[in-house]
Amino acid sequence: MSLLVHTYVRGRSGKDHFLEDPEHGLTLAGFESSRTKLWGAEPVRALGARFLPRLAETDLCVEPEETEEFLAECELLRPHTAALAAHAGFHEDYVAARLANIRAAAERALDVGGGVIVW
Repeated sequence: MSLLVHTYVRGRSGKDHFLEDPEHGLTLAGFESSRTKLWGAEPVRALGARFLPRLAETDLCVEPEETEEFLAECELLRPHTAALAAHAGFHEDYVAARLANIRAAAERALDVGGGVIVW
């Protein structure tokens, strides 16, 4: 099973509406094991991440008002993909691509005042 990342906007009624995201490969956020081995691992937490580590316990829903802060977290992790990959036992390109997908979803959400879900 894989983790997926999507963007959403909240309608006036309070109901969430998923935006049309790019093709399947660009919505991948990692293997299911990435929840704990990568995004929820101590090296990510040590860098100051507070959103992605939640994946170790549950799906991640970034509210629209948190999207800018979430995007900053993605940028914080970007220079550390080699170290994060080494710790998790993944290839650096794998981690960089999954982080790029997550970052791109956050950018799309920011453009429309929406949020991000990783599940």
